[in-house]
Amino acid sequence: MLHHIENVAAAIQFIETHLTEKLDLEGVAAAVHYSKYHLHRIFVSTVGMTIHDYAQRRRLTEAAKLLVFSDRPIIEIALLAGYESQQAFTNTFRAMYKKAPGQFRDEGEFYPLQLRYELHASPTPVKGEIDWRRDIVPAAERDIPAWMALVRMVVDGFPHLNEAEYLRTLHRQIQEKRALIMKDGEVAIGILAFCPEAGSIDFFGIHPQYRDRGIAQAFVRRVLDELTEQTPVSITTFREGDKADPGHRAVIKSLGFAEAELLTEFGYPTQRFILRKEQMEGDGDV
Repeated sequence: MLHHIENVAAAIQFIETHLTEKLDLEGVAAAVHYSKYHLHRIFVSTVGMTIHDYAQRRRLTEAAKLLVFSDRPIIEIALLAGYESQQAFTNTFRAMYKKAPGQFRDEGEFYPLQLRYELHASPTPVKGEIDWRRDIVPAAERDIPAWMALVRMVVDGFPHLNEAEYLRTLHRQIQEKRALIMKDGEVAIGILAFCPEAGSIDFFGIHPQYRDRGIAQAFVRRVLDELTEQTPVSITTFREGDKADPGHRAVIKSLGFAEAELLTEFGYPTQRFILRKEQMEGDGDV
């Protein structure tokens, strides 16, 4: 496991230092001296997406940053992002950010599509069923650095996230006991903020290296325990077919949430999902 993490970390380091160059699986594998077939497998299982998708999302994030914080021409930014024409760049940028590069620049509000992954060097194996009453606890102010480190890792699931505004909200949620956390040592591996009055999950993130360990299900059980019997829990995520979705919609559906109304949040198209307590209690797989 440690060997795999080291190889994935090396691949990420190579990608990050060569974002303006041509990147493909074969080239990255050669740079880190690893089989491209094995690198593909361990990269996807660790990061949750292919090397191609990770590099594309990182490049678009850096391009979005240049659009807002520099005066470089869009064609120059397109070439730096690895596109051969401004039109190809515009098509991909619009599909992921829901705005053309020019509009994004004019509005002047940068948000990341993907930030660099910082992997946990020695994650503890999760053995047996998680005790959601014991292992998932209210977050404290001292947990904020670990919480924000995980926010940056899972920011791909939260379009239009402004970190400064989010941090102000987090302080209030911690004071009101509406922020839950699960940690492996000093590393946050699961975080969830909710509003008990509305029954809404306002933020929900699981560390990529701890997926498929029942942690997401445990968090949903924990938040349902905080709500009254009649209050359903709701969450919003990407709409069906959104190319920017790295898989969050599928995760929400796998937890038993049912599709509800379409929404637009911060100018971004989303969809609301709902789960009732009796639905979860009746689903033996969750």
